[in-house]
Parts: sequence; structure tokens; C-alpha cells
Amino acid sequence: MVTSLLSTDDLKQAQALVAQSGLRFELPYDDLVGVFESGQLVAVGAREGRVLKMLVVAPAHQGGTLLDEVVTELVGRGYQEGIDSFFVFTSPALATSFEALNFNLLVASGKTALLEYGDGLRRYLTRYGRQVFPGNNGAVVANCNPFTMGHRYLVEEAASSVDHLYLFVVREERSLFPFPARLRMVQEGTADLKNVTVLDTSWYAVSSVTFPTYFLKSDDPAGAIQMELDLLLFATRIAPFFHIATRFIGSEPFSRTTAEYNRAMHRILPPLGIAVRELERRSAVGAAVSASRVREMLMRGELEGIAELVPVSTLDFLLSSEGIKIWDKGGSK
Repeated sequence: MVTSLLSTDDLKQAQALVAQSGLRFELPYDDLVGVFESGQLVAVGAREGRVLKMLVVAPAHQGGTLLDEVVTELVGRGYQEGIDSFFVFTSPALATSFEALNFNLLVASGKTALLEYGDGLRRYLTRYGRQVFPGNNGAVVANCNPFTMGHRYLVEEAASSVDHLYLFVVREERSLFPFPARLRMVQEGTADLKNVTVLDTSWYAVSSVTFPTYFLKSDDPAGAIQMELDLLLFATRIAPFFHIATRFIGSEPFSRTTAEYNRAMHRILPPLGIAVRELERRSAVGAAVSASRVREMLMRGELEGIAELVPVSTLDFLLSSEGIKIWDKGGSK
């Protein structure tokens, strides 16, 4: 029977079992469950949002149904919270064990494989099937927190170079402006560009699943692996579906993580048939335009200067009652 691990002894046993397997006991988690036999923990697993982790079965009990039982319990609890797709990172050698439990291999690189429970990627692509255009297409992936003249410049330049441009807006909710607001600003700020289609990334690009370090803004040594998985997933699954031959990026003078991500794109994507074009950021008032600069000005109440950094549609949203409720709380991410 799968049960929640709550007591101090439960946690000690879970930590020991995870460490015994060579993994790291990792906080935080939303659920931590396990299976006991004669008072001894013989299987453990955790869920953090959409990611299942620390899935371990004691060596003497491997080969049975314990892993399946733990995964089923964690997925069921996730479903109850409204989550409809789940992911697991493992070694490529263990990928087949998870495929037997209804996981689909999304991408593998070196010592890491990313698998998804169910068919979420297929459903995501099918949702946009009518927005697939033939030809020499390009892509921009951006957070747009908020949408600035820098984003607009990048999109305009990219759109003028391809038959059709897909502008993927990062869906992850770890920004000052929530996804619906960012999506709206992007749609309104590019409505006049007829060969641009605005889409969301779902969980398949620059998300806490594929690239959590982007949001942590840390020097996590796993960052390089996460970047590679994120880009391989884009190159092998997303780009072919939308006939994307070029990915456009802006130069990055501020964020070390984003600059490293840009370098990874130059290294990883071209051998997979996707060109990378990096454009210098647009400048205004003596400095590069950036969303972080706009957020800082909002916090300082420098509203007049913002007009030079964002499209009229973004400014209208920022000064609307809806926009003010978002940024006037103080602080930014």
C-alpha cells in the first residue's frame, strides 16, 4: 500500500533509501510517498508540480510492481490538483523501465533522459495543427515580462527574414506579469505583423520542466544539461512540426544565464539543421532595452520614461487598472 511519508522516521528512511540509490534527496516537493514492508521503507517517490522525482525501489524489491504503484499514486494526486501531464528525469539506461509505465521518451542527452507521462506533447502539437504553414519558417521564444520595443524589434527583423514566424511566449508562471497578461501584450503588440503567429510554449520550452535554471537564476551545475535538453526537445520535436529552420535571439548583456543559453543555441542547434541568428538589442535613452529595465522603472514610478521602451499597446496595458494591480504590488521577478 502506498502511503504519505510524514513522520520524522519516514523522512529519515526516505533520505537513506534515496541516498543508497546514488540520488540526492531534493527539496521542495508537493507529495512524498512510499511503500513499507515489515516497517521498512522499500519504495519511495516524490512529486514537485509536474515533475516526478526521487523514484527509488530497494534493490531486493526491484522487478515487481512497486515503481508502478508509486508512480500511479503520485500521478493520481497530481490529477486531483488539476495537473494533466507529468515528467521524469532519469538515465537513458532506465528510460525503458519508465516507458513500460506509459511514459514517452521526449529527449535524451548524455547521462539524462526526459520522459512524459501520457501524450501531452502530441496533444499540444495537435492543438496548433491548423496553424502550421509550409515554407522557410522561423521562431522566437520569449518571456516578454513585459513586451518591450526590444521584443518588437527582434520580432520585426525575424519576420522580415522568413516566410512565417512563430513567436512562442513562455507559459511558466514565474514572472511579475502572469501568462495571460504577457500573452495579451504580445498579441496586441504584434497584431499588425501578418506573418507572425503567437503561441504558448506549454511545458516544452524554457519551463521549470525543461530548463528550471532559467527561472532560478543560479549557478546550478545542472544548468548546462537542462539547456541541452530544452534545445534538443525544441530541435527534434517542436521545430520539425512547425517547419522551423531558424531561431532568432537577441544579444544578452545583462543575464548570465540567458547569455549562456544563447551560446548553447549556437553550439547545439546548427548541427541539427536549425540556424541561429543573434541580433543586437535595440537601445533607447543610452542603454539596451530590456524587460527588467521596464520593471525597475515601474517600481520607481518613472512612468514617463517607459513610453520610450514599450509599444503603445503595452503602455496602455501597464497604465490600465488591470496592469497597475499587477506591478504596483512592489518587487519584480
